[in-house]
Amino acid sequence: MGASILHITNGDTTTNYLKKLKFSGEFITWREMLSEGKTTSDIGSETFWKTRYEFLKSSYNISKKKFIDYTLKEYRNLCNQKEQDEIVLWFEHDLFCQINMLAVISWLKRYREGHQITLVCSGKVKGSAKMLGLSQLNKEEILQHFKNRVTLSQDDIEYADYIWQLYCSDSPLRLETVYKFNPMSPFQYLAKAIEAHLQRFPSIENGLNRIENTILKTAEDNILTSKKDLVHQLINDEEVYGFGDLQYEHSIKTLDKLFSSFNPVKLSEKGKEVLDNQLNFYGQLRNDISYLGGSKKYSFLFHNESKKLLQITS
Repeated sequence: MGASILHITNGDTTTNYLKKLKFSGEFITWREMLSEGKTTSDIGSETFWKTRYEFLKSSYNISKKKFIDYTLKEYRNLCNQKEQDEIVLWFEHDLFCQINMLAVISWLKRYREGHQITLVCSGKVKGSAKMLGLSQLNKEEILQHFKNRVTLSQDDIEYADYIWQLYCSDSPLRLETVYKFNPMSPFQYLAKAIEAHLQRFPSIENGLNRIENTILKTAEDNILTSKKDLVHQLINDEEVYGFGDLQYEHSIKTLDKLFSSFNPVKLSEKGKEVLDNQLNFYGQLRNDISYLGGSKKYSFLFHNESKKLLQITS
């Protein structure tokens, strides 16, 4: 009898694909988007889930029933999985996946000490110009990825947990100083993802972050007939964030005043001025309830030239 395996995947699409390919073992689907909204480092605690539910309810109108059925029940299922010899993590290269991956490893460090943890991470694939997600791999590619999975050392687990703690801290400045300095890490996509995360703080130039500026630029540079077209174009163009319809629609909603129309998609004069850095929109967006990890989004500014964050002290 072979060793028993617990697969923890990045989403239902991956879980269903692996089951279709007849992978043996138990499956847990990690159904969270910890790259969005406030996080606390104590994954699984009452405070952690309360914080997450409050964010998902206020930003995405997620009902308590859906949150319990979709996320919490699966988490409780994970808590009951204790007997397997190996835990295989299936995650992708983008920020959305990388943050979830860090959180899962941090949880495993605390609650599954001594278990063998291995990692399958998709992204660069020979013969493809684009980064690929797990469900975009063909059968041979996914089997090869599984065969080449990396066993995480205790140092790797400690490092992932450390980056997670920094992500959840009230200042991203320490994260900015450490994320590049682990070249031997098996987390080959993490540095780029964290860099993209830091660029989600508003820029000094116009008060919008990298994603918000990309939304305006995409609207300005393309002939798009609807908001749906704009979202589709953003998903198609942007690889590093791994966001879907929900996240982009939420961001577009906050920029509503910078558009004159969505049928077709057109920027307002104010939108064009902001895009050209002639007008700073920071004052109109600033609030005290938007968080990136553990940090308040509008308490820091990103300086594009130096690629450094500055803290607003007043």
